[in-house]
Amino acid sequence: MKHRRLLRLLALLAALGLLLYLGWMICSAGRWGRDQVCRGLIVSIQADKNGSFISEAEVRDDLRRAGLLPAGHLLRNVNTAKIESLLMKNGMIDQAHVYKTPSGNVRIDLIQKTPILHVMSVTGDFYVDSRGGLMPVSRSVALDLPLVTGYVEKRLATTDLYEFALFLRQDEFWNNQIEQICVLPDQEIELVMRVGEMRVLLGTLDDFREKLANLRLFYEQAIPKVGWNKYSLINLKYKNQVVCTRKQ
Repeated sequence: MKHRRLLRLLALLAALGLLLYLGWMICSAGRWGRDQVCRGLIVSIQADKNGSFISEAEVRDDLRRAGLLPAGHLLRNVNTAKIESLLMKNGMIDQAHVYKTPSGNVRIDLIQKTPILHVMSVTGDFYVDSRGGLMPVSRSVALDLPLVTGYVEKRLATTDLYEFALFLRQDEFWNNQIEQICVLPDQEIELVMRVGEMRVLLGTLDDFREKLANLRLFYEQAIPKVGWNKYSLINLKYKNQVVCTRKQ
C-alpha cells in the first residue's frame, strides 16, 4: 500500500516538474522571440505554364525602395501586413501572403495573375486575367493568347470579351481556329480565322455560342463542297442564319 502511494507521489511530482519546465520554455521562447533578429527573406513565386512575370529580384527591389526589407530588423518590428499591401499594388500579383517563420525568417508566398486575353486597342495595351481583372503586359514573356484589337473599352474587355475568352479556353476547336478578335467602331465583333481568307462577322457577343455552333455546322457541311476560298465574308449576326458573301 505504501509502495503504491510512493509511486503516485513520484508520478505527481514528475508531472508537476514537466509542467513547470514547459511553462519556463514558453516564457523563455516568448522573451527570445521578442528580441529575435530577422535572419533573412524567403520569396516563393508560384508561376504557371506561361512562366514568371515577376522575379525575386524585383520583389526585393520594391521592398528596398519602400524601406521594408526585413533582414537585420527585430522580427517584432516587421510589419507583414504593410509588406502585403505594398506587394498587392503590383498588377501582376493575384495573392500575397507574408509571415514570420519559427526559424527567424520572413517568408513571402506570391501567386501570379493568369492572363487569358491580350488587348491591343486604341485605348491601350493590356491583359485580362482569369478573374476578369486587368493586368499590365509582360515584356519579358511571350504569351500565346487570343488577341483583341480595335475599339475596345475596358468595360467591354472585362465583361463580354472576358466571357468569350473563358469559352475559348474550354473549347479546343475554336481556340485553335480563332486567331484574332476585332472590335469594330460600332462595337460589333469580327473574327480573323487561322484557316481561309474569309472574314467572319459575329455581330455582338450575344448568343455567341449559338452563332459559333452554326458556323461549325457550315464548316462541316458546306466548306467541303465549295472550298475555303469561295467567300470573302461569313455573316453570323442574324439569328440562326449564316449569310455568305462571294468573292468578287
